[in-house]
Amino acid sequence: MVQELAKIDQTVDRHGGDKNALIQILLDIQQENRWLPKDALMQISQKLDIPLTQIYHIATFYKAFSLVPKGRHSVLVCMGTACHVRGAPRLLDKVTEVLNINPGKTSRDMRFTLNTVNCLGCCALGPVMVVDGEYHSNPSTKKMEKIFATCD
Repeated sequence: MVQELAKIDQTVDRHGGDKNALIQILLDIQQENRWLPKDALMQISQKLDIPLTQIYHIATFYKAFSLVPKGRHSVLVCMGTACHVRGAPRLLDKVTEVLNINPGKTSRDMRFTLNTVNCLGCCALGPVMVVDGEYHSNPSTKKMEKIFATCD
């Protein structure tokens, strides 16, 4: 815990203790932890002299931030119109079955977090899933299992 708070202090210091850098500080901590722990937010609040409520306001406003733990690997399934008409609901069903988690949830072992998005901007490839930033066009169940197996 002390080491974690020291890392937070270092992150804040790296940004010069500037209150205007709050979003970037939160992004840095999110990247390090995959979420924003309450202790981290309290530490930032004290270090920058910003009310905790203001920090929570920002952390809940932007979808990039999470106040709950996320898995080591992010899995996104596009549910946009083009992907939808090309079979996104079936793809989502396959992903849900293979990972044994529902959208918006994280696996018990903290390996995967599954989310749906409205568009990934690659409609011609639909339906699409993205695993840790890598796009996969309509993978079969077997291909999906191979993809997930390569994730530590």
